[in-house]
Amino acid sequence: MAASGLARLRDGLRGLSRGLEEFYVAPYRRTMARARRDEEDLFMMLVLSEALGIPNPASGATLELLPEMLDRMHDWHIRQGMKDLPIEGLSCC
Repeated sequence: MAASGLARLRDGLRGLSRGLEEFYVAPYRRTMARARRDEEDLFMMLVLSEALGIPNPASGATLELLPEMLDRMHDWHIRQGMKDLPIEGLSCC
């Protein structure tokens, strides 16, 4: 009987913990998602800087990242207001 009481108490505390975490985290979830997206947009711009006409001394290193970022390029160029990708030979739309 005591074991089931402890189990119920443990479950109740877990529920309370999840509720408190949601209470404190929820107001900042959108802000953090926006900051993460802005950071990714900046990183994408750095990777594609040569294609955008901005000199990049590390273009050799960033060129290696293009295959990893291809699946995110469409969302990025739409958010930046570009009609097409700035890289010749690639199109996603």
